[in-house]
Amino acid sequence: MSTESSAAGLDIVLLATFLEVVDTGGFARAAEQLALTAPAISGHIKRLEQALGTRLLLRTTRSFQLTPAGEMLYTYARNIVNLEREVRARLRGAPIAERLRIGASEDFTGAWLPRVLQMFRRAHPAATVELKVGVTADLVHDLEHGHFDIVFGKQCTRVPDNGTLLWEEELVWAFADGIVFDRDGEVSVAAFPEPCVYREAAIAALTRAGKSWRLVFESSSMAGCLSAAHAGFAVAPIARSQLRGGLRVLDKADGMPTLPNVKFYAFANTTSVAARELIAAVEKSGRQTGFSLPARFNRPAEPRLPTRS
Repeated sequence: MSTESSAAGLDIVLLATFLEVVDTGGFARAAEQLALTAPAISGHIKRLEQALGTRLLLRTTRSFQLTPAGEMLYTYARNIVNLEREVRARLRGAPIAERLRIGASEDFTGAWLPRVLQMFRRAHPAATVELKVGVTADLVHDLEHGHFDIVFGKQCTRVPDNGTLLWEEELVWAFADGIVFDRDGEVSVAAFPEPCVYREAAIAALTRAGKSWRLVFESSSMAGCLSAAHAGFAVAPIARSQLRGGLRVLDKADGMPTLPNVKFYAFANTTSVAARELIAAVEKSGRQTGFSLPARFNRPAEPRLPTRS
């Protein structure tokens, strides 16, 4: 494809149109959202491709597919458009109207993250927050393909280069308090579906220790795994701060191997002020209480967003 001008800059309007087409999944829907005609949307995409000298979308009569160049541009375009909006908002002294697409593992959403998000919305009333719960590995994969701005998740070993460590704590074996545990018998395990770092760490530790084990309970909900442990039905590998009443930690005295530490991260595709403040708030809560809920009100204290001078 020939270039219209190799020295031409990126047009914010064309980038915003490109993002809308990808986000809405079609030219017609993007036209509705932007109050333009479908031919105008097509014209924007064509001009953008000419300016960049490469094809961004492979179109058929009913759908389109991002090219490798389109995938790359999508991630950069999101940052460029957000930064442009942020600059204009700050120059006007207006609230930042930013859209943050967040992915989070179930651990985060089952504890204090909803309250952190509520606090964030009060600090940034013009911001739009979209949250999807999933497995960390899947969420990070989608982040790398431009489908999220921030992902909150857990890792025990290798993490992507763009991960920000929020806090770290030990994994423990949770079992019902008051129920006798057979230290010499087969270990019944309750865990998340694959891929899950809790599950992987538990199986690896049991295997190294030569312990016989069997997965008897699988749930995508932390509450489900904790319930299985609370009933004495199975042992659940969890972060220490996720322990609740009625549960105790099994250790070497119970014949159980030591588990590694688990690290909780924020992975980001954006460096906007709103994103940085949200990550800082989550980090503060995590370092203060982990996933524990303080006794007072049985809920975590709200972290304050960093103040700006």
